[in-house]
Amino acid sequence: MWSSSSGYLVLFGVFLLATSLAAQKNTSNVVCYQGTWSTYRPGLGKFGVEDIDPFLCTHLIYAFLGIEETGQLRVIDAYLDLEDNSGRGNIKNFNALKLKNPTLKTLVAVGGWNEGSKKFSLVASDPAKRSRFIDDTVKFIQRHGFDGLDLDWEYPGQRHSLENDDDRTNYITFLKELKEGLQPFGFILTAAVGSAQFSAEISYDIPAIVPYLDLINVMAYDLHGPWDPVLGINAPLYGSKKDKSDATGRQQQLNVDAIVKYWLQAGAPAEKLVLGVPFYGRTFTLANAEDHELGSPHIGKGIAGKYSREPGVLGYNELCELMQQEDWTQKWEEEQNVPYAYKQRQWVGYEDVRSLSLKAQYVLEHQLGGIMIWSLESDDFRGTCGNQRYPLLHEINKVLFGSETPSGLTDESNEITESNEGYSCPADATEGYVRDPENCSKFYFCNDGITHSFECPSGLGFDPNTKSCNYLSSVNC
Repeated sequence: MWSSSSGYLVLFGVFLLATSLAAQKNTSNVVCYQGTWSTYRPGLGKFGVEDIDPFLCTHLIYAFLGIEETGQLRVIDAYLDLEDNSGRGNIKNFNALKLKNPTLKTLVAVGGWNEGSKKFSLVASDPAKRSRFIDDTVKFIQRHGFDGLDLDWEYPGQRHSLENDDDRTNYITFLKELKEGLQPFGFILTAAVGSAQFSAEISYDIPAIVPYLDLINVMAYDLHGPWDPVLGINAPLYGSKKDKSDATGRQQQLNVDAIVKYWLQAGAPAEKLVLGVPFYGRTFTLANAEDHELGSPHIGKGIAGKYSREPGVLGYNELCELMQQEDWTQKWEEEQNVPYAYKQRQWVGYEDVRSLSLKAQYVLEHQLGGIMIWSLESDDFRGTCGNQRYPLLHEINKVLFGSETPSGLTDESNEITESNEGYSCPADATEGYVRDPENCSKFYFCNDGITHSFECPSGLGFDPNTKSCNYLSSVNC
């Protein structure tokens, strides 16, 4: 393994970037949210930045910051997020993951379900408040080393009532001005959006928002849950025959296939559309232990997970542990391509390796922009239930990239060789990179008079501007 010194980490990162560029031109994205409150979970459920594998995602999103009615950003957990007053410096550690994998992009998410909708509505409707939010956001991203912003307003035009609000139009203006504020610095702008047509058409003028977003993360989950009168699965890939009996037509919209087709037909380009998948299931308590088929009655939320501790929700890690310890009956729903399980009067519809493999294949078939995960801490990140950490995330990568990771490399990769042939750093040389004067593919790292020699993979040259290997057509050789 490489030394943990910063110089070697950067060198290692350059190699990873070079290999990633050479090995693939696959444009799929794997966008991973971390719910930062999971660091407070008990026992094996405790999940911190140190548990993130930076090679399994193309984008990592730090969730969440809040928004004030004035337009200012709000740090929700200053002790965890920041270093001030002996804080834990979680944000610094999160962005330091890019030292290991410099192809990784990190974003900060503002909003989320618990932040509500009203404050966003107030800010979006006021030019001065929008300007304050944009200014605050740019400064925060610059100060902490993020690559961009994920706007998670749930949802424009919904969940609040304000006189004369026009969220659907104001959302467009908000995104336009955000993009104008972020673009000069090369910062990314993404958004988490509602999914099903009957909801999305209230919130979004899809053709109007597309130009301002780099990725559109469609939250195609929570399609069914204990709020429904009968049993339903969290995120079915396809609809069922029973859906057609709904006179309102809403049930026919509550599946991944219908959601994706709506967004595409409404004007979202496939390459920007990222399919959100859940790493958790929705639990129910059956009205009768014998009635456990889809569409059966229930009396409300089911059990909580021992880590997440929210009634009606089980993370995959919590469920797989339960299934090792208890006698659950596992079933596969053929029409909808998703699993469910039950034990006595407890019932859960969830995702597993098979269902997520099918969703990833769907993404490839429809040439979508990739997959978004909510959220990392609910995978079996410790490998408690099998021989591999992050089995769900690994399966998604296998399908999208033909590899266990987007770059084909892991944290354990160590294939850089060093030599001093051809060039020697002056004894008084400052630490940094030097490109070979005769061979654009060769470069050196000088450190205290010591020369470390490297070569970009075939077809790539060292770019002094980015200090990484790049396509020769982009390198001034």
